[in-house]
Amino acid sequence: MHQQDTDSIIGINWGSSNLRAYLIGADGQILDAYEAPAGVATLDRDGMAAAADAIRARWPNAGHAYAAGMIGSNVGWVDAGYVECPAGAATVAQSLVRTQIGGLSLSIVPGMACVRPIDGAPDVMRGEETELLGLLRGGNVDPDAIVALPGTHTKWIQLSDGRVESFMTSMSGELFDRLASGGLLASVLEGPGEPGPAFAEGVRAAANGTLGLGALLFGVRARMIRGALPRDQTSSYLRGLLAGAEIADALALFPALRSASVPLVGSGPVTRLYKAALKELGIAAHTVASAEAVVRGFSAIHAIANSPR
Repeated sequence: MHQQDTDSIIGINWGSSNLRAYLIGADGQILDAYEAPAGVATLDRDGMAAAADAIRARWPNAGHAYAAGMIGSNVGWVDAGYVECPAGAATVAQSLVRTQIGGLSLSIVPGMACVRPIDGAPDVMRGEETELLGLLRGGNVDPDAIVALPGTHTKWIQLSDGRVESFMTSMSGELFDRLASGGLLASVLEGPGEPGPAFAEGVRAAANGTLGLGALLFGVRARMIRGALPRDQTSSYLRGLLAGAEIADALALFPALRSASVPLVGSGPVTRLYKAALKELGIAAHTVASAEAVVRGFSAIHAIANSPR
């Protein structure tokens, strides 16, 4: 239990697998935090209500609550829809969906949707928009920056004048998890994969090579069998291939990435991989903690939603 007043708000990053909630002071600082393996993919509606009740019981005197992520998807509590890009904090704050989950009244943040200009393809994000808005609120990012949010499904985002212009999603993280857990490569992969010579070689092979990812992936096994890649380096090489191919796609979509300094928003281990991959390709990057960005995002949304119009 944390003592709080009604000037504090609750921000919930409620994804498929986990729930992370924050008590946020009027000054935007984290007063308390709570995490549970209570993602929407694991809960029915009664379970979601119980999870929301636990948050309200922890912070009974807090003011308004906000939630972002898969809780606002078609498999969550209510579908909060998407705002169309280009969009910024004001558009998101004006499109909140008010609802009640158990004993907790809250506003669910909509996702974002775009059509990428270079290939005319649609893309969507849900949850990451709050981290982006928080990054912008922090004031230490160029309003025209290219931002990466590494994770299971990594987002590469082009900002323009402080708004989200367009973005690309890559499933590199999920691909590694799937390949490591079953199929042909699982028998030769060892360890989680770390930055180092094998990782760097994989990055270069995928980013600068002439063959596509399908051929390069089989090459992980072939290299190990032929003695060109030690078994304890196979995971690192695979991580490098996936990151290198992804960055090559991001460069094709956003050529300005070549000379950018990229904010990497996420957890320590995965941002370390992406920072190393970008450095290998001559691109500067710096890391930003995900919790810091998402809390700032909730604070920004709250300020705009409650400002006089």
